[in-house]
Amino acid sequence: MATDLSRYDNSWYQPGVAIKRTLWLVVNALFFNNGLALFNGLKIRLLKAFGANVGVGVVIKPSVSIKYPWFLSIGKHVWIGENVWIDNLTEVTIGNNVCLSQGVMLLTGNHNYSKSTFDLMVGKIILEDGVWLGAQSVVCPGVTCGSHSVLSVGSVATKDLEAYGIYQGNPAMKVREREFK
Repeated sequence: MATDLSRYDNSWYQPGVAIKRTLWLVVNALFFNNGLALFNGLKIRLLKAFGANVGVGVVIKPSVSIKYPWFLSIGKHVWIGENVWIDNLTEVTIGNNVCLSQGVMLLTGNHNYSKSTFDLMVGKIILEDGVWLGAQSVVCPGVTCGSHSVLSVGSVATKDLEAYGIYQGNPAMKVREREFK
């Protein structure tokens, strides 16, 4: 058997009404996914208007892309760096005091390569309090990053990260414990 994309069907996936998705695409392009350092407060208000839960003290840098804000919850004092891509086809929960460094990708969708129809699969992502995702790191569908865990630069989390663990590589492996002084 071989992959047959002519049979691909994700009609079961309904992320929201078409007009809402279209309006968000325009807002995302104009106010988030561009290189301009626009007013942070305006970005927060727009996210909330489209259904996101956003805490106080959130900083969103330029060139950030968010797929569907109505599937997004952001805690207090969160930093979202340049070129972050939150591809949230389903729920993404970001706890308090979380840092998403430049180029981080949160991917909630994938495809089932073992089926000829290449079916869409989605899985929630949870970033608990104090998580730090290093630059260019990737968190895959269904992953929970435990409290204060660290995913180092360029690493890929394909499985849950333990609280206070420091992870590195592709796939990410625990290399040591995070300690505070």
